[in-house]
Amino acid sequence: MSDALELTILMPCLNEAETLAACIAKARSFLTRAGIAGEIVIADNGSTDGSQAIATASGARLIAVPEKGYGAALAGGIDAARGRFVIMADADDSYDFANLDLFVAALRDGADLVMGNRFAGGIAPGAMPWHHRQIGNPALSFVGRLFFHTPVNDFHCGLRGFSRAAILALNLRTTGMEFASEMVVKATLANLDVREVPTTLSKDGRSRAPHLRSFRDGWRHLRFLLLFSPRWLFLYPGMVLLLIGLVGGAALLPGPMHIGGVVLGIHTFLVAALCVIVGVQSIAFAIIGRRFASRYGFIPPSDTYDRILEAITLERILLLSAILMLTGVVALGWGLSEWAQRGFGDLDPRTTMRAAILALTALVCGFQLMMSGFMSSMINIPFSEGRIGGQSNS
Repeated sequence: MSDALELTILMPCLNEAETLAACIAKARSFLTRAGIAGEIVIADNGSTDGSQAIATASGARLIAVPEKGYGAALAGGIDAARGRFVIMADADDSYDFANLDLFVAALRDGADLVMGNRFAGGIAPGAMPWHHRQIGNPALSFVGRLFFHTPVNDFHCGLRGFSRAAILALNLRTTGMEFASEMVVKATLANLDVREVPTTLSKDGRSRAPHLRSFRDGWRHLRFLLLFSPRWLFLYPGMVLLLIGLVGGAALLPGPMHIGGVVLGIHTFLVAALCVIVGVQSIAFAIIGRRFASRYGFIPPSDTYDRILEAITLERILLLSAILMLTGVVALGWGLSEWAQRGFGDLDPRTTMRAAILALTALVCGFQLMMSGFMSSMINIPFSEGRIGGQSNS
C-alpha cells in the first residue's frame, strides 16, 4: 500500500471541529483535481470536541497520538503516513489545501523539504498578529539563516512538504512547537535539498483562541536554535571574551593606563581577568556541547569539526592545564616575594593585586580546562549498545 501512494496530506489536530471538515474537503479536492494517488491523515492529539468523528466521517484516516504536543502529533502522523511524500499544515483553515501544486512539483523535482513562504505569497488582513509578522518571524528566521545558513526565509511556515524517508532519517526528537525549527535545521545540516515556494495565509476559521502562545513558543524556538548551535551559544561569545580579556590584561599588567581623562587601573584588570575565565569556560562548553551533540545524533557529524575535536585530546588539554597552573604558581610566588620584601606587612593593592589576579586567573583556567577535558573524554568513550559481558544480544 505504501508504494501505491504518492502523497499523504497530514493535519495535526487538537479540537479543530469548526474547521476540520473544510480542510479535509479542500485536500480531497486537490488530490482529485491533480490526479494524485494519496491519502488524508489526521493526527489527533486528544481532541474533546468531536474532531475524531468528523475526520472519520469525512473519509480521512485517523491516527490517535496520545503524547501531547504539536511535534509529537506530527511525528506520529509522519510515522503512520503511507505516502512517499508528505504535505503537512494546521487544520484551522488558514492554509489552502486545495492548491498544493507548487509543493508537489518541487518534491517530484527532487526536493527533500519544501517550505512555504507566506511573506512571498501573501498574508490576509488579520491572519497574522503584527508582532509575529514584523518582529517574531523575521527575527527567528534571520537567526536560523545566520546560525545554520538555511535558504529558508519563512522559518515557521506551517505548510511544508517533504520526502517522508528523508525526514524520518533525521530522527527528529522535539515534541512541542519547536519541532518546526528542528525539521528545517536538521534538514539543512544534513545537506538535504531544501527549497521554498510562495504560499498564502488566511485568517483561521476557529472561534477559540489559538494553541500558539507568542512569547512562550517564540522562546522555545529561540532556545532550540541556540542549543543546536554550540558555536553561537558558546564558542563565538567565548572567543570574544577571551580576546578582550587577554588584550586588556596584557595592556594593564605593567600598570594603569591613561586614555584621555580616563584611568584604567586594577579594577579594569580584574574585569579583564573575569573575561578570560568566562571565555575559557565558554569555549570548553562549546567543545563539550559539540562532541555530545554530534555523538548522540542531535547534530549531524561535520568532517571539519570532527578533525578539530579529534586533535583536542585529553593529553593535550592536560598539558595546557599544567602550563596554566604552573604559571599561576609562579605568579603566586611573585606576589609572596613582594610581600616578603615589605616584611609581610601592609601591601599596596595597586601593585600586588596584579600578581594575585594573574595567579588566580591562571589557576582557575587551568583547573577549568582539566575538568572540561575529562568531561569531554567521558563523552567520547567508545561504547557498543546491546552487549553484556562481551556478548552481543543480536
